[in-house]
This record gives sequence, structure tokens and C-alpha cells, in this order.
Amino acid sequence: MFIRDTRRRYMINFEKKYWQQNKHHIAGIDEVGRGCLLGDVVAAAVILPIDLEIEGINDSKKLSPKKREACFEIIMDKALAVGIGRVDSETIDDINIKQATRLAMEQAVEKLKISPDYLFIDAEKINSPIPQLSIIKGDQLSQSIAAASIVAKVTRDRLCLQWDLQYPQYDIAKHKGYGTKLHREHITNYGPCPLHRRTFLKNIINVQQTLF
Repeated sequence: MFIRDTRRRYMINFEKKYWQQNKHHIAGIDEVGRGCLLGDVVAAAVILPIDLEIEGINDSKKLSPKKREACFEIIMDKALAVGIGRVDSETIDDINIKQATRLAMEQAVEKLKISPDYLFIDAEKINSPIPQLSIIKGDQLSQSIAAASIVAKVTRDRLCLQWDLQYPQYDIAKHKGYGTKLHREHITNYGPCPLHRRTFLKNIINVQQTLF
């Protein structure tokens, strides 16, 4: 119990510093899907109440699906505001993944119903007049960013279930768009679908030879 409580308090150290400066509405921002071969990059911005400590919260990649879903429900119930941004594969190909990630994050901030006093962003900077702090490994160090990573991950995983129904031959529900052996085999066998990021597939097939 002591270890769990210590980690929970550690996860709000960044927040505490800014709460003490009257920055009460801190938005944590993170993205999911940056390294995928398929589908949208999804970002979330989350503003949590002052002094709220969510047990077990962490980087979404370090949580089991069951734990992520449980944390997601708590976050959505307790958060003061949540914004979600999405940038599709066509846009990713047009502007590159780094710019698409920033765009998704900016969209997420714009969709918040409360204007943030400060932005905590996981290892990134965005175009915004709101003061911001880029935190390396922020999803492991800040509860606000961890909450955003969970919201983005659960949102994108649910999108993957929808995409799986559209294109069942690719088993999207299994690999979530990442470049697993199974996914690469399906791309080789069936070619890319409209959800694939063509600029990510150059080492798998010559995408330009496949027409839709």
C-alpha cells in the first residue's frame, strides 16, 4: 500500500508546483498511434480537478486493457474537461507524422470546454498561446499526461474495432495498426487499404503500384 500511495503522490509532483502558482486548470496532452502503419493518430487533452489522485494511473502502454478501461471510466467521470483530436492517414501522408501529431494535439486542446491555464505535453511542443511544458516520459511522470494517454489509447483502440469491421482481412483488432509480422503479411497479401499510411509502407511494398 505504501508503494502504491508513494507512486500516486509522485505522479502529481509537476501538477503541485503549478497549482501553487494558481494554475488550476492544467491540461495533460498525449497521443497514440504515432508509429502505426494504419489509421488515425489520436491525441487527448485532459484537465483533472486539483488534488485528485487516481490509483494505478500510469502510461497507457504499461497498463493491461482491463486496467486502462477502468482508469478511462474514472477519468471521464472525474475530469473537468476532455478534448480529443484525430488526424487521418491521408493527412499524415501529406504533412508527415510529426506535424500530424502536433495537429491532433492542437485539436484536442481546442475541443476542451474549459480554457487551460497551462499545458503539460508528453515530449512535444504545439502551436498555442497557452503556456506549455514539454515533459520527457511525461506519461510516466505526470498524472495529467498519463490520463491523456489512457483516453487517447482507449479511444483509438475502439476505433480499431470499427476499422476491423470495415476491413476484416487485416485483423486490425489484433495488431491495432502497428507493424507486427501478422500485419505486414496481410499488407503483402492484400496490398494496402484506404486506412494505410502510404509513406510508412515503402519498405513493405511499392504502394504506388496499387490503385484504389
